[in-house]
Amino acid sequence: MNVKLNRHKRELSASFAYALLLIVVGVIAPSFFSGANLRDVALNNVPVLLVSMGMTLVILVAQIDISVGSQFAIATVAAGLLAKAGVPIPLLLPSIVVIGAAMGAVNGVLVGTLRLPSIIVTLAMLVAWRDALRWTTGGEWVQNLPADFQWFGLGQSAGQWLIVITAIVVLVLFSWALRNLAAGRVLYAVGSDSEAARLAGIEPSRVTFWVFTLMGALVGLAALLNSVRFSTVPSNAGLGLELKAVAAVVVGGTAITGGRGTLIGTLIGAALLGTIGTALTFVGINPFWEKAIQGAIILAALASDFVWRRAERMQSAHKTI
Repeated sequence: MNVKLNRHKRELSASFAYALLLIVVGVIAPSFFSGANLRDVALNNVPVLLVSMGMTLVILVAQIDISVGSQFAIATVAAGLLAKAGVPIPLLLPSIVVIGAAMGAVNGVLVGTLRLPSIIVTLAMLVAWRDALRWTTGGEWVQNLPADFQWFGLGQSAGQWLIVITAIVVLVLFSWALRNLAAGRVLYAVGSDSEAARLAGIEPSRVTFWVFTLMGALVGLAALLNSVRFSTVPSNAGLGLELKAVAAVVVGGTAITGGRGTLIGTLIGAALLGTIGTALTFVGINPFWEKAIQGAIILAALASDFVWRRAERMQSAHKTI
């Protein structure tokens, strides 16, 4: 029991912080827990959660992807353009997921196959994708969308439920796969020690390629689920999304150096960071404090991770002696 608690203490710390936040808000502003507000908070954070899930997989293998905001923008515009071109709504989902996966595969080839540093590659792609989109669209939004595009033509209530349920199903499936499938254990192995994984018969380059491809697919899914909430599609979507995703992953307990973390922790991190802004508004605090508070939480998470790893190394050294 103690070993299990120690293994998940970062997730427990984030859970405690989130619970404390909810208690404080509940005491000061009980209206925060109205059904309409909780629905809005959930809908606003679905894209961040899905992208953060992909970011968790990437960071687990000791890589990073800061191009997801630009990928999100391209997938969002692609969803609008395909809908205007007459693509049936049921085909939009696989189409946008494939487009996202293709963008992720580009990163996968550059990082996994050519072994280029992921932070440099994805920084370059962050700029390249965004500028290519700006040049293609001229900064114009996609308008005059077909009537059945918004909420998938199901109406607002059913569409909202579909978006939230889809995110939950994806989270459950990926969490189960990480815990129970060999492919999930491979990610932890590569992130913990890629050379040892290679000697054990695992190809880190192939794993890295598929992780970045999955990252792109989840970005595409997130972009589609977000875009159908509105009657027009912006061409500047996803600004700052990469920072939100990395922050949610780190706060949720995933080690930035790879090899340790869970998607449940990422869910908690995304919920905590995504609730702060709305909570501040309800308690009467200037929402401009949101970024400062988020930054403090992220720094605390990183410091905690550093202390935890240092204590772990000292403990291992003591046992060796």
